[in-house]
Amino acid sequence: MIKYRNYGREGVTFNIVTLEDSVRIPPNKFGEPLEEVAKEQLKLKYEGVIDEELGYIIAVTDIKVSPVGRIIPGDGATYHKATFSLLTFYPKIQEIVEGEVVEVTDFGAFLRIGPVDALIHVSQIMDDFISYDDRQGVLLGKESKRKVSIGNKMRTRITAVSLGRGSSFGKIGVTARQPFLGVLEWIEEEVKKIHGESKGAEEKKGGTQ
Repeated sequence: MIKYRNYGREGVTFNIVTLEDSVRIPPNKFGEPLEEVAKEQLKLKYEGVIDEELGYIIAVTDIKVSPVGRIIPGDGATYHKATFSLLTFYPKIQEIVEGEVVEVTDFGAFLRIGPVDALIHVSQIMDDFISYDDRQGVLLGKESKRKVSIGNKMRTRITAVSLGRGSSFGKIGVTARQPFLGVLEWIEEEVKKIHGESKGAEEKKGGTQ
């Protein structure tokens, strides 16, 4: 049985998933605290794995293990029923996320979104011709003069997700070529501009009455 709970942090939605599984306790671990051994075995099995249903599995928490185990013929280990929680991140297409630029290349930038890095291609950064300055390590807009550099915080929309089942590798593609997306400072400028235009229109309208 799988139960989900979710919460947001820094522009990213994480899930808490409750699972039940059978944990194998090897003979060389007999005598050690059962829950500690079970946690160790579950971490080895789940953490760092990408699952098509659960997404990126980050951590195993809240483990409860039945003290009564069972033995399988030919195996000296004991198997115990365990209930536990997984902290996961499942990127969804069209979801708005925020991340920090951790690498800039001539073909785009990589954003740290939760536990993973997403690629934003140069064609998806802004509506402008973009050049790469390898000396400064920045992407620069020709007309807007806007820059993308390491450390920038960006708000983007997820456009592509590819999860490799059972591995620690996956791909996420994002875009900022939509209103109110991009480097956070750009968004603030856009909002101020809109508010300024709106205020100016109201004042002009009031003056003509």
